Amino acid sequence: MNFNRKDYTDDDLLMLYRGIVKPRMIEEKMLILLRQGKVSKWFSGIGQEAISVGSTLALDADEYILPLHRNLGVFTCRDIPLDRLFAQFQGKKTGFTKGRDRSFHFGTNEHHIVGMISHLGPQLAVADGIALADLLEKREKVTVVYSGDGGASEGDFHEALNVAAVWGLPVIFIIENNGYGLSTPSNEQFKCQYFIDKGPAYGIDALQIDGNNVLEVYDTVRQTASSIRKNPRPILIEAMTFRMRGHEEASGTKYVPQELFERWSKKDPVDNFEKYLLDEKVLTPKLMASIREEIREEIERGLETAFNAPMPTPDPKEEIADMYQPFIQTVIKPKDSARTDKRFVDAVSDGLRQSLERYPELVIMGQDIAEYGGVFKVTEGFVEKFGKGRIRNTPLCESAIIGVGLGLSIKKKKAVVEMQFADFVTEGFNQIVNNLAKSHYRWGQNADVVVRMPTGAGAAAGPFHSQSNEAWFFHTPGLKIVYPSTPYDAKGLLVASIEDPNPVMYFEHKLLYRSLTEAIPDDYYTVEIGRAKLAQEGTDFSIITYGMGVHWAKQLLQTMPDVSADVLDLRTLLPWDKEAVQQTVAKTGRVVVLHEDTLTGGIGAEIAAWISEHCFEQLDGPVVRVGGLDTAIPFSPPLEQEFLPIKRLREKVEALLSF
Repeated sequence: MNFNRKDYTDDDLLMLYRGIVKPRMIEEKMLILLRQGKVSKWFSGIGQEAISVGSTLALDADEYILPLHRNLGVFTCRDIPLDRLFAQFQGKKTGFTKGRDRSFHFGTNEHHIVGMISHLGPQLAVADGIALADLLEKREKVTVVYSGDGGASEGDFHEALNVAAVWGLPVIFIIENNGYGLSTPSNEQFKCQYFIDKGPAYGIDALQIDGNNVLEVYDTVRQTASSIRKNPRPILIEAMTFRMRGHEEASGTKYVPQELFERWSKKDPVDNFEKYLLDEKVLTPKLMASIREEIREEIERGLETAFNAPMPTPDPKEEIADMYQPFIQTVIKPKDSARTDKRFVDAVSDGLRQSLERYPELVIMGQDIAEYGGVFKVTEGFVEKFGKGRIRNTPLCESAIIGVGLGLSIKKKKAVVEMQFADFVTEGFNQIVNNLAKSHYRWGQNADVVVRMPTGAGAAAGPFHSQSNEAWFFHTPGLKIVYPSTPYDAKGLLVASIEDPNPVMYFEHKLLYRSLTEAIPDDYYTVEIGRAKLAQEGTDFSIITYGMGVHWAKQLLQTMPDVSADVLDLRTLLPWDKEAVQQTVAKTGRVVVLHEDTLTGGIGAEIAAWISEHCFEQLDGPVVRVGGLDTAIPFSPPLEQEFLPIKRLREKVEALLSF
């Protein structure tokens, strides 16, 4: 192995030596503890240490790095206390996730590390978001993120590189090419020979290095980072290496030809660098023994502290509370009484504009939202006022843009992401339910992201532009779901959602955009998230609903002059207002739960079950649910009208009243 020290001093080389020996010694100890049953699982990085060590030491301490399974060297080179690191591995409360997640699935802003989730690819876009924040603030910083050769087959890899290239983001994408994705060899993962072949296709410079040569990794990343800080752009570095252990210890290595182990064992990154330093007289046997003994003692101290730490004591209240960043909303009333008639779509636009004025850290992203103003013209004119830095057209890559939102949150910015249609959110589903929703619970990092969702049927737009998919997210702790039915609430709840530091799915019914007008305050104001309101009052029965359902309910009651009913507009679906539901049930004793979404598994099922469990004694009849047909939404208007619950609502109400 060829080591070129260039102008690096003996101290520089010894820094790299300490950096690479430490994770190797920890790994050797962990493998013993694994056999003893003292740790539950281990993803070994033996053979790949040079990549994480060399790249981490090449960065400034305040530059973010986003590691994977086999990047123990990232954490040790950022001087994370070993007792906390070992407590994390053992699921102790003193770890970084309070025992809620495993191994390297954590982040720490103190040490400028953002850990992975098991889906591998999503952290690439988060790196884009961190880099975007630096770019917007004109900070000369670089972000480093890793991908394995297997994980690079995921769509997130393509999306993140594409966004970084288009936006000129200062990101170094390091591909750890160890030849396998778990047991699947590279020739069954991708057709190209090397990942550097992919860089030019994205308009990205690409370099290939010996990933087992810690000095080469350090020098390459150091020079690359220096260049990117002055001239922001992404660069792909392919580090050729080999994994000497299994994907994780339980999977073994029987699928790997023995000759590969024999060839790569000669390229061991620790042994070769150690031999080089001894030959260069930078390292002496005495100094080597001293360094290793110092590290061994640090490991033993850390293990002793971690082993003595208690396992977490389950506390349901704490677990539930930690799903969200603590936030007590203060409802803001308009400063004056001036009001203007605004359509629903104008109210949404007004809320976005005033939020951009109030929060200079707010960035809005979406397809066609800049000069074009979005397909519904919600952001028309925003570019002229706020600039393309904050009003950002995006490629068609919903997953990456949602991940960028989380990255912006890490750098204390706010993000609004527009789905062109709510249906397209499936492209970013993983980022929402596994990254945004779980981030605060896992390691205390909030996701200050609002995802705007133009939703709903009625315009004969067919199965892929008309869905009501709020129930997909209703099942996901860590999210909030807002669904206004009036222009007043549309503005007030949107700005409240942007104020809230937690991830909010904000639904806007497309049919209301230009069909509903209301005099709303010109000034900035908010509506309380989590609070329902009575859209209409009566005594005979209650209709509990939201969104378009509020208007269907009121229209039905206009045709039934002999009955009166409460129409409770939930407005917020997660968390939903149980107190208001209980009050209307106690008042009328008869309940219809209405929503546009398909009946089976809809939000109405949860509300109906809760009423049956908690309000049974107040009921004078069964809790009735009315929803869309259990089909996809058809295109033809007659079929679409049959899908919608409007006709069935009258039938169910009449049946309930005669019960």
